[in-house]
Amino acid sequence: MAITQPPTDPNDVWLKEIDLEPAEHQGQEVILLRFPFNAELIVQVKQLSGARWSSSLKAWHVPDNRTYRERFGLPQKATVKEALLHLTPENAAAMQRFLDTIRLKGYSPNTERTYRNEFAQLLQALGPTPVDTLTSERLRSYMLHCTQVLKLGEATLHSRLNAIKFYVEKVLHLEKFFVDIPRPKKPRTLPKHLSQQDVKRLLEQTTNLKHNTMLRLCYGMGLRVSELVALKVQHIDSGNMQVHICRAKGKKDRYVTLPTSILEQLRTYFKTYRPKEYLFEGQYGGAYTTRSAQAVFKQAMHRAGINKSIGIHGLRHSYATHLLEAGTDIGFIQKLLGHEDIKTTLLYAQVTNRHLKQIKSPLDSL
Repeated sequence: MAITQPPTDPNDVWLKEIDLEPAEHQGQEVILLRFPFNAELIVQVKQLSGARWSSSLKAWHVPDNRTYRERFGLPQKATVKEALLHLTPENAAAMQRFLDTIRLKGYSPNTERTYRNEFAQLLQALGPTPVDTLTSERLRSYMLHCTQVLKLGEATLHSRLNAIKFYVEKVLHLEKFFVDIPRPKKPRTLPKHLSQQDVKRLLEQTTNLKHNTMLRLCYGMGLRVSELVALKVQHIDSGNMQVHICRAKGKKDRYVTLPTSILEQLRTYFKTYRPKEYLFEGQYGGAYTTRSAQAVFKQAMHRAGINKSIGIHGLRHSYATHLLEAGTDIGFIQKLLGHEDIKTTLLYAQVTNRHLKQIKSPLDSL
């Protein structure tokens, strides 16, 4: 999407040569800046605060915020707070019924927050129209607006549809409402992972005992970052060399194997830090935050000199990939990762296929 109105700053004339595309990247909302290779434009883009190059998207990007939307001439997104403040009494009551149903069904706080935010955007777009009178035709029109005008990414569109679907089916009990509403096709992206050499270097360069133990457990047991920070002392069963992962994604419990190589380090960690409840506790007690754990990983990557666009979740991907490379059965990996559907686990088979890697290109025979 090219800029449709003149830049607010006369010095930004160069922006007319760039196509803009709001998108999601690594869980963050960004604005992609696409243009054919141009050294002068690259110099200008690098001067934008927060500008980064994405090798996976093959584009530069900046944070999607009010400042950049105004500067680029893009329509502003309504904040959730703004949307909730301007609801009609009918739609405010609908929002409360929506939240009450989510809580009664025991959804996680993260799911509640996501669904609330997405549903609030629909309610704001409806204005004075009661959401309970929403027709499939009106919803189709709204989703086209989200796609063509707001330029929402596939992940956000799916999230918004899921929230609306929940209200229609679980609050209004209209089961067949969504039959004619097409969903955007999700891009099939392969899991990003580190090589075993990279993981080894990462751990060697992390000298802080707590941080090193966190990263070793995250990789050594294939944990999600939320599972890592939720670990409690009582979950560690060194006698059976198992760790109990409680109420993980989908509120499912599972057991994973405690790596033998970390047992002595874990004992040293216990003696040094003496955690009371959570295995990894913050400076003032309580569980370590996911943001802090992600920062630990980012710092470790920097110290190890690994310049790859990957977050701490990449350690989980690396765990699965390296197990597959070692010949572990895909069904066992599914159970260790806690995947409900084996199709999710099978994505790793596309990342590492030992037989395909052994095939010699005809170019190498010339």
